[in-house]
Amino acid sequence: MAKKVQIELGEAELEVMRALWDHGPQTVRDVMERLHERGRTVAYTTVLTFLTRLEQKGVVASDKRDQAYVYKSKISRQSVTMSRIKALVDQLYDGAAAPMLAQLIENERFTPDEITHLRKLIDDLDSKGS
Repeated sequence: MAKKVQIELGEAELEVMRALWDHGPQTVRDVMERLHERGRTVAYTTVLTFLTRLEQKGVVASDKRDQAYVYKSKISRQSVTMSRIKALVDQLYDGAAAPMLAQLIENERFTPDEITHLRKLIDDLDSKGS
């Protein structure tokens, strides 16, 4: 079985990816404006550099439309999330997810809706194991 390739994304690159995931394909200027809305003041050239790097990493694709390039994500938020969680579990918990989950439950606050959702997930696991 082929091993999945881990794509390393820095925090600033993740912010750019979040803009693409949340708002779909965008120009450099669009991404810059989205970052400004989130309180991150960055120059046009900086955003262009991030998008170019992300394209070189294979996680973003560009398409020339009219006068500007439009950039879109080639990977989903879910795939990045799962990859990062897997790496964290492997690195900190020797591949065992339960201790990480227990630590989160013991140390984080959850809304009643989140608790209901967690209980449903556990019930679903129980029913699959039966």
